[in-house]
Amino acid sequence: MPVSTPTISTRRLCILALGAALLSPLAACTTAGPQVQGYVIDEKAVAEIKPGMSAEQVLKILGTPSTVSTVGNQSWYYISQNTNRSFMFDKPTITDQRVLTVLFTKALKVERIANYGLKDGAVFDFNANATPTGGKDLSLVRQMLRMVGSS
Repeated sequence: MPVSTPTISTRRLCILALGAALLSPLAACTTAGPQVQGYVIDEKAVAEIKPGMSAEQVLKILGTPSTVSTVGNQSWYYISQNTNRSFMFDKPTITDQRVLTVLFTKALKVERIANYGLKDGAVFDFNANATPTGGKDLSLVRQMLRMVGSS
C-alpha cells in the first residue's frame, strides 16, 4: 500500500506567503526604546574643568560644544536629550534633558560651569521653524533652554 504524504495546496501556500510578506514590515514597528541625542555628558570629564582653564583646554577635555553664545563666544553649551518611544513611528517622549554650560571670562578663561536639567526649565523644539518674539521676561535658565528642544 503506498504511503501518502500530506500536501499543502498551492492556494494555501500563496496565502501564507502573502500573509508573511504583509506582516514582516510590522516587525520594524515594535518598541523603539530609549534614544540619546546630542552630547553625552561624561561626569568625569566635567569634573576636570576648573575655573581659570583656557578655552583650548576645555575643547580637549569636553570636545566641540553643541552651540556657543552668539556674542563673544563667552558661553559654550553642551546639550543632550534622552527620549523614549513606544513604537517606531510614535512621537518620542522626553525623559531627560541636560544643558552643560561653560561660562568664560572676556579672556576666554573658565569662569564657572552650570549644569541644567529638565526640571530647570521648559522643553523647546529644536526645529520650531519660527522666529521667537520679544516681550517676555525670562530667567537665565529659560533663555538657555529656549535654544534647546525636542526632536
